[in-house]
Amino acid sequence: MLQRIPEGDEKLRYCCDSCDVIFYQNPKNIVGTLPTFEDKVLLCKRAIEPRRGKWTLPAGFMENGETTLAGAIRETAEEAGARVKVQQNNLYTLFNLPYINQVYLFFRAELEDLDFEPGIESLEVGLFSEAQIPWNEIAFPVVRSTLEHYFLDLANSVFPVRMFDVHYDGNRQINTNLVSHSHDD
Repeated sequence: MLQRIPEGDEKLRYCCDSCDVIFYQNPKNIVGTLPTFEDKVLLCKRAIEPRRGKWTLPAGFMENGETTLAGAIRETAEEAGARVKVQQNNLYTLFNLPYINQVYLFFRAELEDLDFEPGIESLEVGLFSEAQIPWNEIAFPVVRSTLEHYFLDLANSVFPVRMFDVHYDGNRQINTNLVSHSHDD
C-alpha cells in the first residue's frame, strides 16, 4: 500500500498497486441530541477520554447503516439512558471541523420522561437550567456553542438551524464562524 494520486483524482490517497483499490479516508460524523425538559438541558459527564470528567451533550460516532437522527437518538440512549422524542425541524447545529476531519450534528429533542441514568461512557447525567450549567467544565467548544445558542433561542422560542466552520488560529485558539443560518418565518 502506498500513497499516490489516482487517475482522475486530485488528492493523495492510499492505493493498492496490485489490485488498484483506493482506500478513501473521509471525515467522521459525530451525532447527538440537545435533550430538554422544560427550561433544562440534559448533560453527561464524560467517563472516557478525551475530556474525561467534563460535561457534554450525549453524542458519538455515527454507525454505518444508520441515519444521522437515528444515530443521535441511539447515542442519547447509550450515554444518558434517556428516551427522547423529536419534532420536525429538529436539526439544530452543524459544525465542520476540517482540522480533525469531523462533522458534528446536534438535534433538538424532548425527554420522553425523567427516567435517565449514566451509560458506560458517562460518570453522571443531570438536568441543568442555564444558570446551573457548569460552563467552565464543558468538554468541547461545539457543545458550549450549541448550549449558548439554545438558551438565547429559548427566550424567543425560535430555533433556527446554524452551521459553523471551526478552525484553530496561529495561537491554537479556536475560531467558530457562522456560515449558515436558517430563518423561521
